[in-house]
Amino acid sequence: MPHLLYVESSPRKQRSASIEVAHAFIDAWKAQHAIATVDTLDVWNTTLPEFDGATLDAKYAGIQGIERTPEQKEAWAQIVELAGRFTKADVIVFGVPMWNFGIPYKLKHLIDVVSQKDLLFSFDERGLNGLLDGRKVVVIAARGAPLDRAEHQVSFMTTWSGMVGIDEQYNIVVEKTLMGPDVDAESRKTAIAAAVKLAAEI
Repeated sequence: MPHLLYVESSPRKQRSASIEVAHAFIDAWKAQHAIATVDTLDVWNTTLPEFDGATLDAKYAGIQGIERTPEQKEAWAQIVELAGRFTKADVIVFGVPMWNFGIPYKLKHLIDVVSQKDLLFSFDERGLNGLLDGRKVVVIAARGAPLDRAEHQVSFMTTWSGMVGIDEQYNIVVEKTLMGPDVDAESRKTAIAAAVKLAAEI
């Protein structure tokens, strides 16, 4: 049964371009897969554990092969549960508004939490080995205006995808969302059409 994980990282909700286009993709994808399931992970309404204290100690205990304490095991179980939502997915959709040329801090928090050794990747003397091979990533990236400088939005997500072993990433960029209502509406319309087309292909 095809399973999709949707990571929503805009707090704007009904006004959000990334959410509107992501929903269009998901609806079209579900229409192609009658028995598909969808898991929504809203980073603004999900309790993300802080990565310090017992959680940080649990990380390094695992790396060093040391038995975790009961407190560390409890803390690490939260990380394993969140990471499991990624490993269960066949398709991972990220709705990503641009914040200061990069991604929202809540999305960065999620990625920092789940991107752990033996959960989403492993490593040895040869380097990193991603554990999510075979999945597909769709990044819906919304921007207020066209860029005339380096961006760390799509590029960051591409780096992350490669780290966890995903080599099929599809990007849909919604630009000019702050250039007036008419321009915004046209940009969304174009992106929605691209999202629906992509959903039929993957």
